Amino acid sequence: MINPFFKKKSPFTIDELLTISNIESKKKFNKTKILDIKDLVTATHKDITFFHSKKYEKSASETKASYCITTEKLSSILPNNCIKIIVNNVLIATAKITKTFYPESVTDDFDSSVKNINKTSFSKKVKFGQNVLIGKNVKIGKNCLIGHNSILESNVVIGNNCSIGSNVIIRNTIINNDVNILDSCVIGKKGFGFFPDKEKNFRYPHIGIVIINDNAEIGCGCTIDRGSMSNTIIGKNTYLDNQIHIAHNNKIGDNCIIAGQVGFAGSSSLGNNVMIGGQAGISGHLKIGNNVKIAGGSGVIKNIPDNSRVMGYPAKDLKDFIKDNR
Repeated sequence: MINPFFKKKSPFTIDELLTISNIESKKKFNKTKILDIKDLVTATHKDITFFHSKKYEKSASETKASYCITTEKLSSILPNNCIKIIVNNVLIATAKITKTFYPESVTDDFDSSVKNINKTSFSKKVKFGQNVLIGKNVKIGKNCLIGHNSILESNVVIGNNCSIGSNVIIRNTIINNDVNILDSCVIGKKGFGFFPDKEKNFRYPHIGIVIINDNAEIGCGCTIDRGSMSNTIIGKNTYLDNQIHIAHNNKIGDNCIIAGQVGFAGSSSLGNNVMIGGQAGISGHLKIGNNVKIAGGSGVIKNIPDNSRVMGYPAKDLKDFIKDNR
């Protein structure tokens, strides 16, 4: 499920999409209507997708999308029934088309619609502190607490028995049951997605959300970005220590324990029962297996298989690290 909150403009023909998005193409396409832009895995025959790196070769070869934005070099990997749209820069073209479908997904200004909780129906069902503000399209379950100076901006769903600390800002997020969000967290803002330009950087739309599953705990001062083309997910019974940053599209598994000041670049996935020591860094677009242990201060720059224990920079098998540093 991608963001159920943003309003989508559709359908478009491919020619309409390219014209509105200011993308040049020498080829003319048929008049098929396209409903959405999605990643390679979730796209259907009614969607357009994108393929920019051989890291996603398997997904590209199996995509169900009718159209794909890609390069000449990568185009042969795509299925024959997927029509290729060849561009010089796949990610910029994808960002432009995403903005055409979801024009409200680029900016992330403060929510001017918020009201003091005392002026809403939640004042009778939620225990709350001073100066709590609530935006539009917010749902809160039973037995929840909200601390002082916290803001639930538009498009937030909170389950039962949840505790939201003080000075917390949440938007574009679904929080399930029995979740604790500690003080000063920022959850659901757009990620650090843009393309550098000498005059003005080109922002990448973020149309995903954050999903935090049952019994999770998010420590003080954590930031969790919503997804760009997919959702950012925190698994069941996963505990984050203080001051952790999780960038867009990351998938954190169940029963994980992550110590303070760990940083995740975008679009990586962690399996279940992963433990990460403090101040470790996880690069983007990686797959960390189940039952993995990563020592504090490590720098992970490649995939890690199940049941591994790693340490160092670049992170390597713990036995190899000890042997090399005697």
